[in-house]
Amino acid sequence: MSVSLQRLTRSAVLTALALALSVAEGLAPLTILFPLPGLRLGLANLVTVYALCRLSGREALLILIARCLLGSLLGGNLMALAFSLTGGLLALGVMALLLRLPGLSLFGVSIAGAAAHNTGQILAAMVVLGIPAPLVYLPPLLLCSLVTGAVTGGASILLVHRVPFPGKV
Repeated sequence: MSVSLQRLTRSAVLTALALALSVAEGLAPLTILFPLPGLRLGLANLVTVYALCRLSGREALLILIARCLLGSLLGGNLMALAFSLTGGLLALGVMALLLRLPGLSLFGVSIAGAAAHNTGQILAAMVVLGIPAPLVYLPPLLLCSLVTGAVTGGASILLVHRVPFPGKV
């Protein structure tokens, strides 16, 4: 198999996994534990962290964009694309930068990614609504990102260090 076909296949498999995780977590909202509308654990972020650590930033970006686009199309909510893409891109950028710092674990990187994702979504809401009112929602979201980021960070450590992806090029 050629190198480009191998990369395409690998990215497609990871995109499908991220999309499946995103859809699955939408079936079990966290509003039972935290009374914040729209709060999610961020399981699709596991694939982003994995791609950043095991593949390349470019492949992680393409997987993220494909997941956001397909998720919006499957969910029938193109407005959600603005929120998921803004949050996802900010989280990806923050995590990519933090992964370069020595001594910072995937646990910390994932928590920062969760906080960045929530911040990106609030910024998108402010742009869409044209008012700063969504900022009121940011502090509780950032507190929740400590928990959600910690959960996905712990799972990321297991995935990145224990699950090799065959055919890495």
